[in-house]
Amino acid sequence: MKSILDSNKKKRLDLSLCFIFAQKNSLKKRNMTVAYLIFGLYTLALTFIFLYSLVAFYLSVVYLVSQSKVKKQGSLSIVLEQNYPKVTVQLPVYNELYVIERLIDSVCQFDYPSDKLEIQVLDDSTDETVLVIANKIAEWQTKGVDIQYVRRVDRKGFKAGALANGLKFCKGELIAIFDADFVPSASFLKETTFYFMKDKKMGVVQTRWGHLNANYSLLTRLQAFALNAHFRVEQVGRNKAHHFINFNGTAGIWRKSCVEDAGGWSADTLTEDLDLSYRAQLKGWKFKYLERIVVAAELPVSIEGLKNQQFRWSKGGAECSRKNLGKVLRSKDISLGTKITAVFHLLNSSLFIAVLLLILLSVPLLYEIEINRRLSNLYNYLGFFFINTFLLGVMYFVATRKETNNIVLELVKFLLFFPVFLTAMLGLTTYNAKAVLEGLIGVKSSFVRTPKYNLTNKSLENVKRKYKNSTFSYWIVLDFIIIIYSMYGVGLALKLEQYGMGLFLIMVVVGFSYTFTLSLLSFFKK
Repeated sequence: MKSILDSNKKKRLDLSLCFIFAQKNSLKKRNMTVAYLIFGLYTLALTFIFLYSLVAFYLSVVYLVSQSKVKKQGSLSIVLEQNYPKVTVQLPVYNELYVIERLIDSVCQFDYPSDKLEIQVLDDSTDETVLVIANKIAEWQTKGVDIQYVRRVDRKGFKAGALANGLKFCKGELIAIFDADFVPSASFLKETTFYFMKDKKMGVVQTRWGHLNANYSLLTRLQAFALNAHFRVEQVGRNKAHHFINFNGTAGIWRKSCVEDAGGWSADTLTEDLDLSYRAQLKGWKFKYLERIVVAAELPVSIEGLKNQQFRWSKGGAECSRKNLGKVLRSKDISLGTKITAVFHLLNSSLFIAVLLLILLSVPLLYEIEINRRLSNLYNYLGFFFINTFLLGVMYFVATRKETNNIVLELVKFLLFFPVFLTAMLGLTTYNAKAVLEGLIGVKSSFVRTPKYNLTNKSLENVKRKYKNSTFSYWIVLDFIIIIYSMYGVGLALKLEQYGMGLFLIMVVVGFSYTFTLSLLSFFKK
């Protein structure tokens, strides 16, 4: 009897041990699953950045090749003045008290046949800008300029709605568009309309943005550095390789029939310019980018202005990818190369999601590679992705290099500023990642424009800014949490001798601290 009881007790003990072993084994497998999931997501984010960087490098090569083949521009004087097409200049405006007079004066002085030029001021303003515009229009009308004041009963559709409204009764076969802070030269129309006369399928001519206040502050220098890469390398590279480019919302001209054929202006995305550009090119219309023609504009001087602009561009790009990327990929009339560049063109703002993943996964990944030898060995291979920095660096160096013989000096200046640029741009990650996620899942928001203040030098720094945004955002709190989180990650990385990860997290701390400080100062500044 006792032996039977002992036998049963032994069986129960064996079963308990088996259960405990099974639980531990299951927990170990579950922990390994989580570890590889973290590693997989981290690698996926790095891979996306690598592919984007590879496309950027490709466009840099195309740009350099195209510059070596630049031909001298022929004289446009062979075009008889009476053959110039009728042009309507549209100026969409909303509460731009400080810069609108400068713009109206510029376009009213275009060197273009007066009987072939019409100007529409599409004003949705709700402040004293209304009176400023009315007085300025009256001034130019007395001088014989065909300039009209167009107001709507509401601001439905925002900028896209204003442009669509003006299109209903404009006289021109070509539509030139300028935002309020741009200052086009008198020769702009003669230099650009020429291309529409050469090719009836030319739908858009886009010119390069210049910067009136690039040296105003570190913030404006960073913006100019980023925009130059787009307006020199990306736009030229895509155009020369016959891939899709985009109208940049201003400083360009549309053929009216192209706008109508592509379905007209739509307000269902925050970047109506990118949306219409893709719809038009899918219809077979040609786009021309002119790097040599530069239209100066004003960069946002405040962090809240920059954040609003970045949010709109990032979310609008994501909305456009949601709307148009499938059409591009399904098209049988588009080359594989154009489809690939279009993917990274429409998804370029998704880089912020990839970077946010790298930040958030850094600490748990450090823990996992410390306790898992196999994962640690795999992590070592990720050093390959350091090439991302080199590939992106090539694009930015090509875009910012001045035409001088001292390439060594230019390279040294670039190598000093490029890390500063990368670090500062990290500080916009959470705000832009939020914008992209909202755009991808279809969350709608209002069009928040970026007001300009005609600030081009330090002596004007204390000008009262009527349109200052003083709303405190909870995203500032999230940025502060990420600063603390990344500081902990720096300590952990240094302790584990993972210096590459440590350097990245130091850049995160500095970049987020920079934008966080600017945001706080902007909020508390009277």
